Amino acid sequence: MILTVTLNTALDITYRVPSLRPHSSHRVTEVTERPGGKGLNVARVLAALGHEVTVTGFAGGATGRTVQDQLLGAERISDALVPVSGSTRRTVAVVDAATGDTTQLNEPGPLVSPAEWAAFQEAYAHLLRPESSVAAVALCGSLPPGLPVGAYATLVRVARAAAVPVLLDTSGEPLRRGIAARPDVVKPNADELAELTGSHEPPSAMKDARRRGAHAVVASLGAEGLVALTPDGEWRAPAPDRLSGNPTGAGDSAVAGLLSGLVEHLPWPERLARAVALSAATVVAPVAGEFDRPTYDQLVTKVSVTQQSTAA
Repeated sequence: MILTVTLNTALDITYRVPSLRPHSSHRVTEVTERPGGKGLNVARVLAALGHEVTVTGFAGGATGRTVQDQLLGAERISDALVPVSGSTRRTVAVVDAATGDTTQLNEPGPLVSPAEWAAFQEAYAHLLRPESSVAAVALCGSLPPGLPVGAYATLVRVARAAAVPVLLDTSGEPLRRGIAARPDVVKPNADELAELTGSHEPPSAMKDARRRGAHAVVASLGAEGLVALTPDGEWRAPAPDRLSGNPTGAGDSAVAGLLSGLVEHLPWPERLARAVALSAATVVAPVAGEFDRPTYDQLVTKVSVTQQSTAA
């Protein structure tokens, strides 16, 4: 089983409009709702790949109940969300059908009390007990108000103490603190990596990130694909095709590819090829947390992963 942690869960709402124009009224042609937040998106992709997944994090208020109601009956996904008194946030994506561009509006999330944070840590440790057979943990997304900036560092240490591999996908100071706790993999995008290290050159920045504590660093370069610095070497996995569509959730699909490859004990080139193909196939899917299976099947064999050096 794979565990995904989404401390700032959301109800993702996607609107499609014929053309998005500022300062104008719009007729929405299509509305979709999905349980969201990065870890929940990762979980849906993992489940579609055939993995059993447990999702945890916080859920509260009417929006939180909607999220949990929509998780009921989800194939291969188990709900272990922890209740909070505040209301789970909503995110709104407005897709311009004329251009394919997406405008994203993200609410901040509920205020989490110290008692609620303590309850979550207890539940998280319980999920990581040996009899749960957790193969890997993904810690994903932003922190809701009220949580300490070192929250992810705490959760990384708990996973490492339980001998469970952990992937961290966050940004800013939570990433800076979390990477010092020595996660097995971190997956920043280019901007997040530059903010962490001060370098806009991915090879140099990835080396810095590894010195800070990450066992392996996989950086997303958007349409250019992925680069990785691992104990087995440095790798580049460019995207084979440029696809238009909604990029929301593409990075989360990449995380699912990396995690599934980790628990399946795939070599790094195969993990990266899967991650790039899933990311691209998500761009052409209608909503985050889903990928277009025919596109994925076509692309995964076309991704050419090259080793840039023999040692990291």
